[in-house]
Amino acid sequence: MSKLLEGILEAFRLIITLDPYLMQIVRLSLQVSGTAIILSTLLGVPLGTWLGMCEERKTRLINKIIYTLMGLPPVVAGLLIYLLLSRQGPLGVLGLLYTPVAMVAAQVALASPIVTGLTMVGIRSRGREVEEAARTLGASPLLTAWTVVRECRFSILGAVVTGFGRVVAEVGAVMIVGGNIEGRTRVMTTAIVLETGKGHYELAIGLGLILLAIYFVINSLLYHFQKEKP
Repeated sequence: MSKLLEGILEAFRLIITLDPYLMQIVRLSLQVSGTAIILSTLLGVPLGTWLGMCEERKTRLINKIIYTLMGLPPVVAGLLIYLLLSRQGPLGVLGLLYTPVAMVAAQVALASPIVTGLTMVGIRSRGREVEEAARTLGASPLLTAWTVVRECRFSILGAVVTGFGRVVAEVGAVMIVGGNIEGRTRVMTTAIVLETGKGHYELAIGLGLILLAIYFVINSLLYHFQKEKP
């Protein structure tokens, strides 16, 4: 019990003093996951909007694929990206394996289906009414789509926040494609695994507390969007 208490106190000291090693890991984690969710939003929101505005019977197969990918195991996503970027893979010549770019690619593979699927559900929940009203008023197809997105913005923001929550705490995929290299590809989740194995509990606890704080912010945003949703 005393070791646990000592570890927690030391973890708070590392956070309060902004320990350089700890801050480097946190910064890289946010950079990788932030880039991944931006790319996933650019891919998932337009696709989810289009699917949501289509008749469900016409996109049934695509819907099933997206729902399946929403539950894609991280290690499987990591394996697929690894095979693509490895020396024997089709993209091996780019030399991206064990770099932050590979980690971003793995996280995009995990977050994009979530953003797409939840956006699609949000659009279908009330987008059809908005679409019909906009067309009745003579809006162009592009303006109609933009109106639907605006009216369903809280559902879309919730989808993006959920996608970010999925990738920021992910460990399997980034460990496979990133390699957990100090100063290059070591993020919060992989560092927690490493430091716990080495017995450096104070650093692992400190990173865990920061991760919990990030999750608190994510869940607070989700709660806010749900409350604001008309």
